[in-house]
Amino acid sequence: MLPALTALLLCQLIGEAAVRLVDLPVPGPVLGLALLLATLALRRGVPASLESTAGGLLKHFSLLFVPAGVGVLQHLGRIEAEWLAIAAALLVSSVATIVVTAVVMRGMIRLMKLDDDVAGGGGS
Repeated sequence: MLPALTALLLCQLIGEAAVRLVDLPVPGPVLGLALLLATLALRRGVPASLESTAGGLLKHFSLLFVPAGVGVLQHLGRIEAEWLAIAAALLVSSVATIVVTAVVMRGMIRLMKLDDDVAGGGGS
């Protein structure tokens, strides 16, 4: 478990350091996650220790929302004052996410059909 946690935290640390050194507009943990994904893709699999450790963390994932809930309660007055802007931002970002996801999915379906056509000899 300790080596797996060390690997996870090391990927996050490398991501954070890279973001700060190069001033990238991406959160460090996201870059660290991409590094972890690339590493696992090169290994062509997930080590059993990393899989069990990640599974244990995911079981207790809901605990990470407790600080966010406390933050919401601490800033309840501000949320009440700016509820319209917050609601509009949530609505617009949700719709944008759905639209972008649909466009990417449609593109991936077309790309996969194109790959199938090329692999299968080019047509019907």
